[in-house]
Amino acid sequence: MDGRELKHWQRWKQQVQFLRGENQHLRLELLACRPALYRAEQKIDRLEQRLEKLTRENAVLKRRVADLTLQLQHKPRPAPPAFVKANMPQGPRKKPGREAGHPAALRPMPVRIDVHQHVNVPIDAAGKPSCPHCRTQLSGLSHHQRIVEDIIPSEVVTTCYHTTAGWCPHCRTRIESRAEEQPPPADVPHAQLGLNALATAAVMRVCYRLPLRQITRLFAQLPGLKLSPGAIVKQLKRLSKWLAGQYDRLKLVLRAAGVVHADETGWRTNGRNGYLWTLTNADHTLYHVDPSRCGRVIVDLLGKSFGLEGDGKLVSDFYAVYDQVGGVQQKCLAHLLRELRDTTARRAELAHHPFFRKCKTLVKAMLKLKTRRQTLAPPAYEHQVTLLEARLDALIKPPWTDDDDARRLSERLRKYRDKLTTFLHHDAVDGTNNAAERALRPAVVMRKITGGSRSAGGAQAWAILASIMRTAEQQGRDVLDTLKTLLKAAWAGTNIALLTDTS
Repeated sequence: MDGRELKHWQRWKQQVQFLRGENQHLRLELLACRPALYRAEQKIDRLEQRLEKLTRENAVLKRRVADLTLQLQHKPRPAPPAFVKANMPQGPRKKPGREAGHPAALRPMPVRIDVHQHVNVPIDAAGKPSCPHCRTQLSGLSHHQRIVEDIIPSEVVTTCYHTTAGWCPHCRTRIESRAEEQPPPADVPHAQLGLNALATAAVMRVCYRLPLRQITRLFAQLPGLKLSPGAIVKQLKRLSKWLAGQYDRLKLVLRAAGVVHADETGWRTNGRNGYLWTLTNADHTLYHVDPSRCGRVIVDLLGKSFGLEGDGKLVSDFYAVYDQVGGVQQKCLAHLLRELRDTTARRAELAHHPFFRKCKTLVKAMLKLKTRRQTLAPPAYEHQVTLLEARLDALIKPPWTDDDDARRLSERLRKYRDKLTTFLHHDAVDGTNNAAERALRPAVVMRKITGGSRSAGGAQAWAILASIMRTAEQQGRDVLDTLKTLLKAAWAGTNIALLTDTS
């Protein structure tokens, strides 16, 4: 063996030894990895089983979601709560604006022209009217009158009244001179509010139902008069004291009225529940805030002799306290129709019940007959009234023991039998109490805005001012001018019958 073969053999022997060592090392590593490989294979099996199970559950859930979605698509929507108004039905709506051929509803022309202002076009170098853009002389000149109505910015006017005071030995009081529009003197470290400011604040608060802070902002932004909400409350109480005589006059006029509508609603005073009562007729309205809802309140408002010595007639709902008022009464048929509707809405099976069906038809016939009174001859009208009363007697005669609601309402009709058809015999009496509900509607809006009154004095002040302003609106008077006239009369010590003159 030569040297080259020997060297080759040695390299081969070294390579064989290296491969034997590497093989031994790999065998040991394989033995160490076999347990881990076994555990990995087991884990993969468990994961594959879990994946298969989740796949089956997912398929079941998908089918269930599809079924529920299909059910929801065919399920009717739940009815909204009672306080939510129903959506208006979608359909062809009336085109806005006046109908073809009707005259346009425009603002009236001003009675007088206060300012005449001549507006000229520019003049060129030759003294001729020219175009303001290109300075070319104009031809075919014509003159126009463009009438514009605007309001002047308001401002605060401060007046210092120089008065004279002295002691009267005969009257035994101190007398001080006073101008017609000057409020009664008051020793305050600041200026008093004048007639216009007092009346405007009262109208903003009572008629337009503005919050106190909004009134202060308006006074600060428009005329620049700085007030606080507490100052407005205090001034409203002063106004109510000055106008208390007019409030008492309204009460006396309504006591002597031929027909009076009465109603009540909730009114909170200083966080405690109370009630707002109203008496109204065609020309007068009276509000009264009281913590009680008992019959004593309505008896004190109308007087114990109401309807007994005169021809007073009371229109009200079916609240039992009104039964304590004497005289002729009429119960509101609109309340009866509303209760019939609500009962059948709550219990759909009563829609075809004989009592509910006949009662609803009868009430509507009674109200419709009243609208035809002027078109029918008196004998024909009286004959129709007799027939309707006979139908009413036949309706309430059976006991209606087959249903609790039918028995309850029939007993009510039987109790107030003589107070259901009064409006058919007296032309001035209405079959509904809508007049009182319309009188209460502004007060309900005021209650929603303010939440009621903070004190009994504030509630009484609001009732006095609201009664006077509502009455002025009913009589077609300017509320602001009426309020200022009454205030000036009260400051002068005279109690004029501006709103209560029934002659």
